[in-house]
Amino acid sequence: MNKHICHNRYKNILSHCDKADVNAVSDLSTTRAMADGSSYNVKLYIYDLSKGLARQLSPMMLGKQVEGIWHTSIVIYGEEFFFGGGGITSCFPGGTILGMPDSTVDLGNTEVPQDLFQEYLSSLRESSYRPEKYHIFEHNCNTFSSEVAQFLTGTKIPSYITDLPSEVLSTPFGQALRPFLDSITVTPSGNNGMNGYGQW
Repeated sequence: MNKHICHNRYKNILSHCDKADVNAVSDLSTTRAMADGSSYNVKLYIYDLSKGLARQLSPMMLGKQVEGIWHTSIVIYGEEFFFGGGGITSCFPGGTILGMPDSTVDLGNTEVPQDLFQEYLSSLRESSYRPEKYHIFEHNCNTFSSEVAQFLTGTKIPSYITDLPSEVLSTPFGQALRPFLDSITVTPSGNNGMNGYGQW
């Protein structure tokens, strides 16, 4: 495919991202064959914010087994990208206060070039992923990871991660905790930032 035509097609798709155009994202996944043929590996970093406590205490507290309280990020182009109370942020892989992830999922490869990915992030940063849009249950790091994964690879992140908030809120204990949890913003921080994103 001609590089100029492909670039313009990507830019046209990006212009619709702030409207949550699912069809545009799907279209993007079918037009990833860029002229230079470069391919980039995409990984999902998964962190258990409870450090194992959710697995131990959830049967007693929630009445059901919860394996972890998940924070996720997308790793590509040698950077780790995530969304929190400070908006969209990036750092060196494993460079947040959380350290190295508890597990990693290989999401496959993408041919989306870095400059267009940065344009995509800019569109998200100005629309649906502004800092004030963060919500620990409805619009969090995992929402961001899933949307970015679909943009890059055409596949969302595992549902056991994105379904966790509704599982917790479906319990009486979760409902009782909701006012407190609603006041929390999870914003990992550190000093290994790249490209001036967020608070690094």
